[in-house]
Amino acid sequence: MKLATRLDRLGTETAFAVAATAADWLSKGNEVFPFHLGDLNLATPANIAEAMQRAVLEGKTGYCPNAGIAPLRLALAESLGKQRGVSFAPENIAVQPGGKPVIGKFLRSVMNPGDEVLYPNPGFPIYESQIEFNDGVAVPYRYLDTPHGFQIDLDYLKSKISSKTKALILNDQQNPLAAEMTDAERQALADLANKHNLWVLSDEAYFDIRYAGESKSIVSLSGMQDRTVILYTFSKKFAMTGWRLGAAIGPQEIVDRISKLNTNEESCTAQFVQWAGVEAINGDQSGANELVRVLKSRRDATIAGIGKVFGMKVHTPNSA
Repeated sequence: MKLATRLDRLGTETAFAVAATAADWLSKGNEVFPFHLGDLNLATPANIAEAMQRAVLEGKTGYCPNAGIAPLRLALAESLGKQRGVSFAPENIAVQPGGKPVIGKFLRSVMNPGDEVLYPNPGFPIYESQIEFNDGVAVPYRYLDTPHGFQIDLDYLKSKISSKTKALILNDQQNPLAAEMTDAERQALADLANKHNLWVLSDEAYFDIRYAGESKSIVSLSGMQDRTVILYTFSKKFAMTGWRLGAAIGPQEIVDRISKLNTNEESCTAQFVQWAGVEAINGDQSGANELVRVLKSRRDATIAGIGKVFGMKVHTPNSA
């Protein structure tokens, strides 16, 4: 029997393919050093795990609103708004089963077949695969290696904007280059988005993992809150990769569309996981802070080790 051809357009995240091979190798008694996947071998802070257990025991295991439970939407609106210097309401939040679903749902909410979307390359492979799967045209932009670290090649990016360009995907504290925008670079990108009337997906998965300095979001710049959707995830800051909890934060017209997709795809994110998210945002932060401390020590050890290898150089990232 013939199968649908649409999946021929869908790429994959090769790290998960490598993970399967690594797991098989490990099961045979071999040693594996897991550098292939953006996961953490650190435990979720105890207060978050305990909040999930309480929620299950209290019977919070049924369906809930497609956009998320009210306490979590409020906690996210207040926390993210304060950190980024803007005002969000719960209506600007659509809770997701992880940060990754935000990518495809954002694209389906703003992009029509044939529209072009700018995305970072190298970067998270799901950007390209979701653009192409949803009948868009994936247009990569590149980075330059500078004395201060990797930076977006703005001239190259500008040259790729056309009358068909609909959206721009940004990933500050970038994966895999750890590139971080300067204020001038961030303003230049905001100016381009405003000038060309582009939607922006700001992937801020690593916003909260900082070793020095302060994270900033393009959403805080003039004209950007009305055209930007933030991808937020609990995976990194709280070591909750397998819990699958995240959110889309943006203009209500987009959030309502994303919530409609929630209803059609997963109905809602697991309610007891969302209650753990409330604790993660509003509760004791000592566990999350300890995670960052451990990650910083690992960064320092890695930089020191690479520095001893003849002919190799590396920029020291201020965030994950």
